[in-house]
Amino acid sequence: MRKVQNHSGPSQRKRNAIGVMQIVDTLEMGGAERVAVNIANCLANRQVSRGSQGRYSSYLYCSYLCTTRRDGPLEALVSPGVGRLRLNRRYRLDTWAIRRMAAFIKANEIRILHAHGASIFMASAAAWFAPGVQVIWHDHFGRCGTEERPAWLYRMALRRAAGAIVVNEMLAEWSRSRLKFAADRVVYVPNFVAGGEAQAGQASLTAATARGAEELELPGRAGARIVCVANFRPQKDHINLIRAMERVVRQVKDAQLLLVGQVSDDAHCQAIRAEIAARGLGARVTFLGERGDVPEILRACEIGVLASSSEGLPLSLLEYGVAGLAAVATRVGQCAEVLENGKAGVLVAPVAPEELGEAIVALLLSPEKRAELGVRLRERVASVYSAEAAMRQICGAYERALKLGARGEGVSEDETEGAGDDVEILESSRPRFASRNDEVARVKLG
Repeated sequence: MRKVQNHSGPSQRKRNAIGVMQIVDTLEMGGAERVAVNIANCLANRQVSRGSQGRYSSYLYCSYLCTTRRDGPLEALVSPGVGRLRLNRRYRLDTWAIRRMAAFIKANEIRILHAHGASIFMASAAAWFAPGVQVIWHDHFGRCGTEERPAWLYRMALRRAAGAIVVNEMLAEWSRSRLKFAADRVVYVPNFVAGGEAQAGQASLTAATARGAEELELPGRAGARIVCVANFRPQKDHINLIRAMERVVRQVKDAQLLLVGQVSDDAHCQAIRAEIAARGLGARVTFLGERGDVPEILRACEIGVLASSSEGLPLSLLEYGVAGLAAVATRVGQCAEVLENGKAGVLVAPVAPEELGEAIVALLLSPEKRAELGVRLRERVASVYSAEAAMRQICGAYERALKLGARGEGVSEDETEGAGDDVEILESSRPRFASRNDEVARVKLG
């Protein structure tokens, strides 16, 4: 039993609460990182009783978020009700960081580790030293269509995992066929857009970067701006987009492409810049870099585009929908699903710059079509990719993990049965170590 308190109100009496910790390597501006933050916030801000209509779960959860390497801009989005652990690991399997994670798990009675991406290796190692904890793996691998991972290595890390959450059907098949997960332990959960709580956090992030909508000074004219929100990684295929822009500019002279994402000095970014220079597009393509005011930038644009050669389920498409943009995307990953097979956006083949360019031109020349597709995508995102729908599936995976007891030492059904009965709604459940500066200094390591 743990004492659960509302940090902004009077103390609640003791309740059973299931501790859940999201684990992610960093809080840089990436899709997997954003999903981890969104889930942690939803668990912290929507603690409700069994049987409440439209709610996530039968159980009461206590939410934590661990970064294994470092924080980043997304830290500003983390709800105050989320407990934090920052490991600052120096090596891939840093034994000191593993011991600290295990100590934190025990001290806070955490029962579920929800490991995102490659953090599964740290989570699995810590679980060996924390009997009773269940591990859920969230696979966001965006290069699944172009790159093969060492299945044997993941099988070793996932031997004790209770289940896997995946962001597209290709990853689900990989988990079943290559990792030998039982079909009922692999669940496809689409990425989702944040609700009101995270949107409030987004406002604070925007204020922190001092780039409010009224202060934006974006290149290009209204009606001719195209935006691509994607970190500069090979699978995002910015070069394909640059080649398409050459065709766009021939027909729409003042078209302006804005590239939003983490920019590095590696060979890939240099290749993109070289492609821009070689095609004489320096004045028509602008690198905005990593930004905290993405919603404001989107609202100042007309078309959102993704030119990827491989994808999971890109959050960028969902963000385009929230902003009411007409979207153009390649037919990879779950992009066709998000765009309703072309009814809520335009789909083109990957690595087909001429087709991509033609699609962009057609939308630039048709404000009516842009408006139609923008409304359709906004409605689809609101109805299909909501936080409520995703969190019901995620909490269902948690409950199955607790009952499964994959390691034989998990929380039993008797212990969790009725955990949420007769519990009034809590707006936020304050974890024991909720300070942003806490580094488990109060936990003594053996």
